[in-house]
Amino acid sequence: MTSTPSRDGLGRRRFLTSAALGGATIVGASALGALDADAAFAAPTPSLDPATAHTSFAEGRVTAIDGSLLHVAGSHGESHRIRLTNATSIWKVRPTTADAIDTGDGMYARGVPMPDGTIAADAVWVNIVNLHTTIRGIERGRLHLAHGSHTFIGRTLPDTSASYAGGALTSDLTRLRIGQPAQVLGAWRPSDNSVDLVRVTVGH
Repeated sequence: MTSTPSRDGLGRRRFLTSAALGGATIVGASALGALDADAAFAAPTPSLDPATAHTSFAEGRVTAIDGSLLHVAGSHGESHRIRLTNATSIWKVRPTTADAIDTGDGMYARGVPMPDGTIAADAVWVNIVNLHTTIRGIERGRLHLAHGSHTFIGRTLPDTSASYAGGALTSDLTRLRIGQPAQVLGAWRPSDNSVDLVRVTVGH
């Protein structure tokens, strides 16, 4: 049997829609799920709130920024318009603000589809990458990494963490070794194709 959303739920849905179109606060970020970097790659789960039951997920490159509206070219030729609100959570290496988003950045966005075709963003992850690599070299402040036939630099940060053989995260990177397979989570730098490393996982 299909349940019918409550009158309160429908009322809230209308409020969220009109608020997003007006640029005001929409849904609180927690209503659609987790906000950390791992959440960008997690399988979507339906919301229990009838006001946010329909969520959208979009990805691509930012081609233009018009106030609070991001114009995004998707990887498969599609286009998206992502509306940022004062409830949008933004990640770019770490939690940040809309000012950190630049044209040319890659992004994933999760949010609520609006009647005008925009997506009112609950969360936006900018330049996020999650790659299986091999460590080819280790220097102070950087790892030389290979992903398939491509090589790139991974920049270690003061808060870069590592996990060894399924263990807890640690700031100790001294156990990384050349030749190890490593899964890296971080943020791509379009200017030089390097990656700021948030986490390096080996032996998992």
